[in-house]
Amino acid sequence: MEERVVLVDKNDCVLGTMAKMEAHQKAVLHRAISVFIFNKKGEWLLQRRALSKYHSSGLWSNAACTHPRPNESYIEAAHRRLKEEMGMECELTKLFHFIYKGKLDNELTEHELDHVFVGYSDEIPNFNTEEVYDYKLINFDDLKKEIHENPEKYTYWFKHVYENVQKHLIQ
Repeated sequence: MEERVVLVDKNDCVLGTMAKMEAHQKAVLHRAISVFIFNKKGEWLLQRRALSKYHSSGLWSNAACTHPRPNESYIEAAHRRLKEEMGMECELTKLFHFIYKGKLDNELTEHELDHVFVGYSDEIPNFNTEEVYDYKLINFDDLKKEIHENPEKYTYWFKHVYENVQKHLIQ
């Protein structure tokens, strides 16, 4: 069955649905979620996307991300995808949302209204190898240094949101 994304305007009012690939080819604004997981030491859980992903393959990113399905809430999508990608469950809290648009590989464009969730867990991921190639735990200062030195190793959206996530965590 073809996966569909929920199309929205800048105020998150639903405009309809569209096939996921078509939405990325046409750069149409649609709903998304991003999940950030931290352990008790404050380290960030990152995943390296599977090499078979249709875009941004092999790049480092946040613990999980996806598009909510039609009639699926943002929090339901966040829990679903964290379980599907990292084999983890934990309490999640919404931090904020933002809109971004960026060119990806394979002539695709992300144009998303992205709701950002955070959770805390010391659980060791049991990741899905169809979605995730590897994972690591890293502190914020080392992460910031890595992104500055090797930005090409990180997903477009992650590079544009990680500092804002950090600001929300220390408030």
